[in-house]
Amino acid sequence: MNPYVSIAPDVKLGRDVKLSKFINLYGCQIGDESRIGAFVEIQKNASVGKRCKVSSHTFICEGVTIEDNVFIGHGVMFINDSYPRATAADGNLQTEADWKVERTVVKKGASIGSGATILSNLSIGENAIVGAGSVVTKDVPPGSIVVGNPAKILRYIEQTVEASK
Repeated sequence: MNPYVSIAPDVKLGRDVKLSKFINLYGCQIGDESRIGAFVEIQKNASVGKRCKVSSHTFICEGVTIEDNVFIGHGVMFINDSYPRATAADGNLQTEADWKVERTVVKKGASIGSGATILSNLSIGENAIVGAGSVVTKDVPPGSIVVGNPAKILRYIEQTVEASK
């Protein structure tokens, strides 16, 4: 086992997955031919599809589903709790029993630029592009380009039949 990679025994890796050093994977699933960069964490109950590229310093938390052919830039952060708190009402540190995972889906062929933050309870549409540094607070329509904080539609991508396959 590579001493610079932490992969829990419950991780499901597809065929020909490429893993960099200094990654932390547990309870997740990664599809065939995907590439995971250095300093990436993918938590339990998260999935990455086939032929995806997840760049370095990215955090994919529990409840995130990334479909096939998705590009994730450097330092992308996913969020799975709209109102995070350290402690419960009784003052004790929260446990998994004190909150509910909020889901996020990144559809087939989407691209997320470096430094983007993706909030929970939303979907990034098929072949959409999220600009670098954007903060996505609501659903991103298929084939759109969104930018800014909060991310807003800049325009739509002209797609050919071949590009959408």
